[in-house]
Amino acid sequence: MTYKKLMVLFLFTLPLLTSCYDKIELEQQSYVVALGIDKGEDKGSYTFSFQIANPEVGSTMATAGSSEEPKETVSILGSDIITATSLANSFVTKKIMLDHMKIIVVSEEVARSEGFIRVIQSASRIPQIRGSVQIVVSKERASQFLKKNKPTMETRPHKYFQYMLQRAQQTGIIPDADIHRFFQITEGDADLFLAIYATTMKEENKTNTKKDHDYLAGEIPKQGGNPTQFMGSAVFKEGMMIDTLTGEDTRLCNILDKTVDMDELFVSFPDPIKPTYQVGFNYAQSSEPKVNINYDNKANHASIDVVVPFELEIIAIPSMVDYALNQDEQNQLIQKFEQTIEAKTNQLITKSQETYGSDPFYWSLYIRKFFKDVPAYEKGDWNKKIFPNAAIHVDYQLKRLTFGKMINDSKIEEVRD
Repeated sequence: MTYKKLMVLFLFTLPLLTSCYDKIELEQQSYVVALGIDKGEDKGSYTFSFQIANPEVGSTMATAGSSEEPKETVSILGSDIITATSLANSFVTKKIMLDHMKIIVVSEEVARSEGFIRVIQSASRIPQIRGSVQIVVSKERASQFLKKNKPTMETRPHKYFQYMLQRAQQTGIIPDADIHRFFQITEGDADLFLAIYATTMKEENKTNTKKDHDYLAGEIPKQGGNPTQFMGSAVFKEGMMIDTLTGEDTRLCNILDKTVDMDELFVSFPDPIKPTYQVGFNYAQSSEPKVNINYDNKANHASIDVVVPFELEIIAIPSMVDYALNQDEQNQLIQKFEQTIEAKTNQLITKSQETYGSDPFYWSLYIRKFFKDVPAYEKGDWNKKIFPNAAIHVDYQLKRLTFGKMINDSKIEEVRD
């Protein structure tokens, strides 16, 4: 009886022990929205750049006529993220917090080095860094990228990165490249990881012969606005960057990867009747692709059949060809589109098999069921034996074709009679 009374008394006294001894006010913290990683002068040392947001800018707390900067970027030498963060607090007034960080920007020089996975490894151990933080590879030094990124419409840096990456991922021109996915694919040792490719440097003295979204960051022929461009992806194999893919190839990777959520895409390709013009489409993924793998255990050979159902809405026909009412011409248009996208897909698959020796589509998920355990799967060797020698067939199937709000275009002959 005495024991029960003591337990009841103990339970009633627990609420009295709670307190706020470790609380920190918001105004006492510095929130990092972007972290940059560059190579240092010595081997094993890196320059870490912290872009710290000013929470008062753009909020109701800001006073009228305030001239405060929306962000501050500071850099410091260190060997890992934790040590650099602690050292940066020696000259940053408030406690540096990584809870609201949106991106980790890595220079291409670091990404292509063997030390990249060593320096990024600490990000998986730090509770403050969320698994949804996106990995961005910059063509220039990461510190330079963060300093030159100057959005004009959205001054709050955390909102800029959030909206910019979210919309670009929905349209497929950049991949979903969070830290959790990086470690999941890298430690699986079977597939390629795609990181976001970006730059503030504009390519000069290049003739603009590309079409649609066949660009890399820095190649988009734009004028004015923020110099930063997010386009395409950096290809990682075994934790190290080996190549880049354009925005168009990145879209194809996202289409063929069932683990990636896709929104509608706007694409264009040559008009089959009048090739000097382009036809504009709104491409929608009606359902996820169907990946079917037949595996021969004795020969260690796989046949991969992929069916991609999709819908099209024609939004622009500059040639004025009557595709809506002329069935023969409409069939030519559909056939030409399917042939074009299948040809580009086959080129990407061939490049993945012959050049990369692994796939960026995460298809290793569907071969694992043919092996009884992990050692058997590792012995089969997806990225060195099975995928490079696999027979792959991709079939795009149009499920619906619409023509927007109008069926007929203006008759140019009657307008200019």
